[in-house]
Amino acid sequence: MADNPATDSAAATAGDATSPRVEHRFHAYTGNDIPWYVRAIWIGFWIFAVTYTIRFLLPAMQVELIGR
Repeated sequence: MADNPATDSAAATAGDATSPRVEHRFHAYTGNDIPWYVRAIWIGFWIFAVTYTIRFLLPAMQVELIGR
């Protein structure tokens, strides 16, 4: 196979087997960091969810399941 990217892309469009260099051309993914305020929202949500579960849901389930 040739080391020329132009030749590799021409071969790829012609239907031949693509080289690793051509296949890797558009697969350079970069991630984005989650902003601090989105993390704060998620942390607040999970604190609320755990507090609600412990404070209200578990006692109500005990009354419903054991009280009958």
